[in-house]
Amino acid sequence: MTSREATATPQVRGLSNPLLVPPNHPLPAAVGIVGAGTIGPDIGYYLKSAIPGLKLVLVDINEEALAAAVKRLAAYVEKGLAKRKITPVQAEDIQQNLTTTTDYGDLAECDWVIEAATENLDLKRQIFSQIEAVVKPNSLITSNTSSLPAERLFSHLTHPGRTTVTHFFAPAFRNPAVEVIEWSQADPGMVLYLRGLFCATGKVPLVTSDALCFMLDRVFDNWCNEAALLLEDATPSEVDSVSSELVHAGPFFVLNLAHGNPIIVETNTLQMEEEGEHYRPAEIFRSTETWETLPPGQTIEVEHNRAAAIRDRMLGILFSQAVDILDREIGTPEDLDLGCVLALGFKKGPLELMNELGAAEVQRILDRFAAERPGMPMPKRPLAEYFSFRRFLLVDEIDGVVVITLRRPQAMNALNDAVTDELLAVIRERENDEEVLGFVITGYGARAFCAGADIGSFPELLGDAQAAAGFARDCSRLLLHLDAMEKPVVAAINGMALGGGLELALRCHSMVASAGAWMQLPEVTLGIAPGIGALTVPYRRWPEAASVFHDMLRLGRKLKAEDAQEMGIIDGLSDDMSGLMPLALARVRQLSGKVARIPDGQCEIAAPTPVEPRNKHEEALPTDTQAIIESAIVACAAAETFAEAIELGYLAFGETACTDSARTRINAFLGR
Repeated sequence: MTSREATATPQVRGLSNPLLVPPNHPLPAAVGIVGAGTIGPDIGYYLKSAIPGLKLVLVDINEEALAAAVKRLAAYVEKGLAKRKITPVQAEDIQQNLTTTTDYGDLAECDWVIEAATENLDLKRQIFSQIEAVVKPNSLITSNTSSLPAERLFSHLTHPGRTTVTHFFAPAFRNPAVEVIEWSQADPGMVLYLRGLFCATGKVPLVTSDALCFMLDRVFDNWCNEAALLLEDATPSEVDSVSSELVHAGPFFVLNLAHGNPIIVETNTLQMEEEGEHYRPAEIFRSTETWETLPPGQTIEVEHNRAAAIRDRMLGILFSQAVDILDREIGTPEDLDLGCVLALGFKKGPLELMNELGAAEVQRILDRFAAERPGMPMPKRPLAEYFSFRRFLLVDEIDGVVVITLRRPQAMNALNDAVTDELLAVIRERENDEEVLGFVITGYGARAFCAGADIGSFPELLGDAQAAAGFARDCSRLLLHLDAMEKPVVAAINGMALGGGLELALRCHSMVASAGAWMQLPEVTLGIAPGIGALTVPYRRWPEAASVFHDMLRLGRKLKAEDAQEMGIIDGLSDDMSGLMPLALARVRQLSGKVARIPDGQCEIAAPTPVEPRNKHEEALPTDTQAIIESAIVACAAAETFAEAIELGYLAFGETACTDSARTRINAFLGR
């Protein structure tokens, strides 16, 4: 079955995963960027890298700025080649079709124009009038402003429906977060299109309302302003040292990096004028250009009581802003937490932190903060209500099929206990609903279905076969539930499916994939065996492909979706991402009432023959692990029941956890 044969037309309004929505326009062929300063060229490099053949027009009144922008793009290309982030073909494409100009008329053929000029409302409104006067009637116009509401920027235009704010975060070519603003006059279809475009090109669009400073800048600006207010009793180095518990880089280090002092003054002045005196910017920002502080990873010892005061104050402003954002419905809790991690460098989102600390400790911190900073927002609901949401999943329903999207882009949608528990909870909640025909599991974005499981806990399992086997059993709780389900579950593989992610897909009742997707069991390169089914499940489902699985398990070889389809492992292949979900939905309907169990009985397969490495990498793979895997494959195939075979897989995982190869390779990997 191909994507063209999947004829179901889903009802797509209001879906949380933007790639579930068929695009209403193609990707832009030409994009204009007004402003060749710091972030404009970075946005341009992201777009040129993500959209092959794109024509880019850079506009600025300063020709020196345009020349500097071209040099910056060339430097990015050179660095990308050196680090093998891009190919020579991509490098050539990025540097072609690039126009620099001082003439707005050169924007005439652009499908999308992004303004990235100075944060000055009057100037921006003039720029948008000039853009509207020359572009095509259906061209999109957006602003990269971090603070000015779309209503103020665009309401004077003749056609404001095609406008909104798309707020990028530095460095824009690498930071995946981008805020997309919904405002009263914006065409909902245009916002939907931008969300899909960003998601398809490697970004994570976070939708917010049209509030002053939107969502993430409210967090960042006030985080930095609060740090400056603490300087009456602490030094920048002390504040950054204490803050390093919460963020990868302290507020003063980031302000130095971004030359951000004037930005904090500007944005907090706006908030002060509209929302109250408590947002007044710290006076020290007006007299200080740079801060004497420490780079990330370095700390100094801070006196206990002072450290506690700094920590409480920084947590206080973080929690205050978080509850205010949610109470005012500026953004969703899942976008807030994810955005703080992706865009702002927090180690954990504010709501995850609040949940871990518990309501009593959070209330203590907020009470202290309210006493020290009168007027700052406080919760309007019981604290527990702010913690109750799905952190890692997007759940949609299309024509009776529940579509579950793994959204953990910072880890390529990798599994951990929290993701597993959320998945299992959603399935248990909906599987007995008579309106539900079945489920689809897919990954967020166009790059990864699921990149396996986090291995941060592996070192503590090394050398303990019993504990490692128990870990594998515990990780199988979702997969065992899938084995027993009556309603079909289809894996829609939208990119790489690695390790535990592939084992999840293998336990679904069918797999479909987009062109270019691929599968791999790379655990062997770390000296461990796949522990939650891969030693037996693929052989019992597709015994004729045993030799392929032998190589995947012992050498970590990749299997392309196109090859998997030829072998009958993949039940459908979509030509592109837009056809993947219709294909998956059609497959759910085909399997309704026909779910097949993974069979019991012995599995007749050819035993593994000696491996023949194809390169130096494969030659260097651990022979002790390979021997354990080979023995387990034979034992699992000879098992009389599927349950017995799965248990043998757990034990093999535990055995490999005791090898010298696993100890050396896992520790080296995590150290790197």
